[in-house]
Amino acid sequence: MVFSSIPFLYYFLPAVILVYFISPRRLKNAVLLAFSVLFYAYGEPRFVWFMLIAIAQGYIFGLLIEKFREKKRLRRLFTFLSCAVSVGLLIYCKYADFFIENFNALTGLSLPLLKITLPIGISFYTFQILSYTVDVARGTVPARKNPIDLGAYVAMFPQLIAGPIVRYSDIAEQLDSRVHSFEKAAEGARRFAVGLGKKVLIANQLGELVSVYKASGDRSVMFVWLYAAAYAVHIYFDFSGYSDMAIGLGKVFGFDFPENFNYPFISKSATEFWRRWHMTLGSWFRDYVYIPMGGNRVSKPRWLFNIFTVWFLTGFWHGADWTFIVWGLFFAVLLMLEKLWGLKYLEKLRVLPHLYKILFVTVSFVIFDAASLGGALKTIGEMFGLGGLPLVSAEAVYNLRSYAVILALGIIGSTPLIKKVFVKISGNKVGERILSVGEPLAIIALFAVSTGYLVDGSFNPFLYFRF
Repeated sequence: MVFSSIPFLYYFLPAVILVYFISPRRLKNAVLLAFSVLFYAYGEPRFVWFMLIAIAQGYIFGLLIEKFREKKRLRRLFTFLSCAVSVGLLIYCKYADFFIENFNALTGLSLPLLKITLPIGISFYTFQILSYTVDVARGTVPARKNPIDLGAYVAMFPQLIAGPIVRYSDIAEQLDSRVHSFEKAAEGARRFAVGLGKKVLIANQLGELVSVYKASGDRSVMFVWLYAAAYAVHIYFDFSGYSDMAIGLGKVFGFDFPENFNYPFISKSATEFWRRWHMTLGSWFRDYVYIPMGGNRVSKPRWLFNIFTVWFLTGFWHGADWTFIVWGLFFAVLLMLEKLWGLKYLEKLRVLPHLYKILFVTVSFVIFDAASLGGALKTIGEMFGLGGLPLVSAEAVYNLRSYAVILALGIIGSTPLIKKVFVKISGNKVGERILSVGEPLAIIALFAVSTGYLVDGSFNPFLYFRF
């Protein structure tokens, strides 16, 4: 089940909201846990066991870590065992066949693949359990005594399958006591509707253009660039739209989830881009991998190794394929070059840094989307005229005309321009009155139009289900 679907919007969500708000406060976490398990089990019930095992081991080891906090060896042992179980489940479900395939390629053997179907959201809830266990071991948060509360945190359906990656420390107090108000629920509903519109009206439409390109036999340099630009904007609206919906739903239920995107395409560098893109993932790797390895407080070779390791893991986290690893290392190289030499020059310039960043980010997402490294290199070569393609083709021109408005809206919507307009309008009494009436009507209209597209259309993928 996905948020941008009729069953979720008109059956599941109304049911969970009704039961949640009529339930007494002491049962609200249990209601969230029950509906979250139902939500997760909607597609593949057998995958629920992986999540429940992960939650159970995190709960048990969390209690053991806290009980033996003063005994350093036991605390470290239980922390290691919990992390090993979490990472082991992730490796088994997500990476086992990748390792077998590469082992077979290196040795010439033909070990059979396990062909395990990837449990949805396992990368996200694994990182949440890891952060919980490590934070308990560090003493920054107490172990959760009630397993239902911990289960509600890990399995909470708004952020279960695609983030943002919510750390236990972010909402530990809110699990015990959180504020429910009409104003907060209304804010959440607005945020959800905006995210739904981003996903359905922009991401899905640009996703269709990407599919048209991949099925085309009339390619040109222009068509390749149109595809690359459409895919970059598509993945941003797909993922940020889902994050908006998750954050909005969190507010409806009284939670404040961390922001995940902050207009990354306006960045001047790859370094700034990754401070604005998938921020919860970046901060997770910073706090649980980069800083424990020494961060930048080490020798220069070791510092570069730390950056390399973090970005190798970032790419690998996204998928069990060399394309994702190379995508991560592509950014590792950019970040190293910027930190060593480039940032001091980029910060002094205006237009050139934006063009540099847009170029390399667009190329990076070609790697991200490729089915193979060979395919990625071929497409990148075609972008720069190395594939023997004509500069322009009839199909490229036709699709540019067909999708120009959506692409332009996507580009404008990926900047703070619309937000600045709203802030300026609300800066006076007349504008505030107009928004007080117009904004609710616009949100209702946005939700209705998005629903219409869902009823009429069948193209409704979500990219981060793969991760």
